[in-house]
Amino acid sequence: MRNGVRIFVYLIKIDKKRVLYPYHPRYNEEKGKKWGYMMKPVGRTIQIFLPFGSPRGVKIAEITNRTVQAIYIPRHELHKAAERPEVRNVGIYFLFGQNAEDSKPQVYVGEAEDCMKRLEQHHKQKDFWEAAVVFVTNNHQNQFTKTDVKFLEHLAYEEVLRIGRYKIDQTIPTQSFVPEWRQVDLADIFDTLKILISTFGFPVFEEMRKTTVENEQNVFYCKSKTIEARGEYNDEGFVVFKGSGIRPETTNGYHQYLKLIRETLLKDEVIVQKEDGSYVFIEDYSFPSPSQAAGIVLGRNANGWKEWKSEDGKTLDELKR
Repeated sequence: MRNGVRIFVYLIKIDKKRVLYPYHPRYNEEKGKKWGYMMKPVGRTIQIFLPFGSPRGVKIAEITNRTVQAIYIPRHELHKAAERPEVRNVGIYFLFGQNAEDSKPQVYVGEAEDCMKRLEQHHKQKDFWEAAVVFVTNNHQNQFTKTDVKFLEHLAYEEVLRIGRYKIDQTIPTQSFVPEWRQVDLADIFDTLKILISTFGFPVFEEMRKTTVENEQNVFYCKSKTIEARGEYNDEGFVVFKGSGIRPETTNGYHQYLKLIRETLLKDEVIVQKEDGSYVFIEDYSFPSPSQAAGIVLGRNANGWKEWKSEDGKTLDELKR
């Protein structure tokens, strides 16, 4: 076995605290400025250990001052992960995969008293998944209980549904009874879990839409004679907002891959047909580029950098490039 490798990752914009800034809405007459509470980004240090030396293989991550460990396991290295004692503990786990016929990646949330044993069962019984992420504690005196992981499993399931980034198709987990004081502890643990799972490249708990009421200037519009769509450009691509319309017809010469995306979005009911025959997004949906988003909305090949415009008519190209 090759020597393990330890990596430190320094993250900003992770935890946040309330700090007084020059910001809306509270007005400070003495200073003559608007002041209010904003969320100031606070850095976190994440340690990632490569037990088998490969950056593409099994990885173990933890925030250095927390007791939660995340173990990333590619399916083809499940036999290697079995060598690690961490995965034999009580924990919560996630299976991730992508069906080529679906518009979203898929996730399965589970819990087990022996996570490795459960993953070996899923390896025989479930086809869709390509990677697993297991969460356990790194403190032998303070292990998760069965009640803890069932509570976290139910919480994770509800959050996956609410965020809507991933497809989830499983029995609704039972919510265990947890005393109020322990719920506070587990909510804090869940915040750590969300950070670590995103660090492994699975933004299952991250909101797609970054725009808030205070920064509506980041909203762009794509219009034709009969429809209007709204969305935002962010670090992941372009998010088309819930309630946006799309042109029902497509033009001659429309790219085949765009036709397939449209069909998949209709099949998965991300886009639905209303009684009047029009089509509308019933949830936010993230596209990898502004042009793909514009092409789906307009039903024709389009340059999204020119088609998406701010409320005052400036193109995305003018404002963001």
